[in-house]
Amino acid sequence: MPGQTDLPPHVRRLVDEIESEIGETSVAVDEISGDTGRVGHAAGDGDGHAGPNGRVEAAVEQILREIGEDPDRQGLVGTPERVHRMYTELTAGYHVDPDRLINNAIFDVRYSEMVVVKDIPFYSLCEHHLLPFFGTAAVAYIPRGRVIGLSKIPRVVEMYARRLQVQERLTQQIADFLQERLEPQGVGVVLEATHLCAVMRGVRKPGTIMTTSAVLGLFRTRDRTRAEFFAHLDRPASGA
Repeated sequence: MPGQTDLPPHVRRLVDEIESEIGETSVAVDEISGDTGRVGHAAGDGDGHAGPNGRVEAAVEQILREIGEDPDRQGLVGTPERVHRMYTELTAGYHVDPDRLINNAIFDVRYSEMVVVKDIPFYSLCEHHLLPFFGTAAVAYIPRGRVIGLSKIPRVVEMYARRLQVQERLTQQIADFLQERLEPQGVGVVLEATHLCAVMRGVRKPGTIMTTSAVLGLFRTRDRTRAEFFAHLDRPASGA
């Protein structure tokens, strides 16, 4: 994986947004102001994501020809470059530094009741068809004397969502990350999403929602804890 300063400016900005709080010093600031001389590679040269060598653009152009289009017509002239840029943005999560995301925002607090953050929007790409799936995430944990800053949980979701994914793995990755970093008494994660691969192609069933869950610790071993978590999910948000 390339270093943090090897990313194109638009990807570096996205990574920086996920990692940083408002007001923190931003790596992207230098790039926005014109200091882009150090940017040498596109997202993920070393892990299968093509750099600025024209390979992605050439592949997109070939796809356009294969489906019977003319890549040289006016509306498509810039499409290969736009597609390359789009995919580097949508997969920016590969380049997020988890330590910089957390940024020491784990605090010792004498609290041992459930913490729930829900209705977190996310957008990801199905790795089977490269079509989007999107929805909301609900994340809960029971602290063991340590809590994480509120804004970090949506950022963790974003970090894993901006990758090629399947919903089941995305759900588990979020849960495992919090379990590893906080060592809480338990973690629960539920994702609900619409998959365009099921809406636009294949079975073509608009309105289909996929729900996945991952439960660790007390959420797995104690029925009462798991029931409390799902009860929170059924409760409408304040003002809804």
